[in-house]
Amino acid sequence: MAKHLKEHYPILFRGINGTVAHELINIAGIKPEDVAKRLIDYGFHGPTMSWPVLGTLMIEPTESEAEFDRFCDAIILIRQEIAQIEKGNTDIRNNVPKGLPHPPSLLMADAWTKPNSREYAAFPASWLKIAKSWPSIGRVDNVYGDRNLTCTQLPVSQLADESAAATG
Repeated sequence: MAKHLKEHYPILFRGINGTVAHELINIAGIKPEDVAKRLIDYGFHGPTMSWPVLGTLMIEPTESEAEFDRFCDAIILIRQEIAQIEKGNTDIRNNVPKGLPHPPSLLMADAWTKPNSREYAAFPASWLKIAKSWPSIGRVDNVYGDRNLTCTQLPVSQLADESAAATG
């Protein structure tokens, strides 16, 4: 993977024996979260973020060879989208990698404020027109749920009352 991507992304670590770590560093203000969400638009499960190095994606190639090649192609296409930001061709706040993924509800909404077409948002690569996994929801605040726990289970006293009534 590192050899396939070395012209597009910096390699964070190199071992003495030529091995490399499996992290990609962020570029042009695009956060690892943005790349992970864009991978969802390409039909891949988003990779682990910010571990073990903050500001990186941990890529663990577990796909078949065909999927591995498509994954690398997707990462390269995402890098090309980031390059458009670096060159000033795309707004730094309103660009393809921000505000993703694109669930059907967003793609079919009346209003469309993205700088790209709906078709490009839905099918950024030709292979997606054959088969695609659709995200069920757009971006959410990823850490909100971790920092604001909500109990959805009934209180223990109410569970005891219902259990007694059922066995009653």
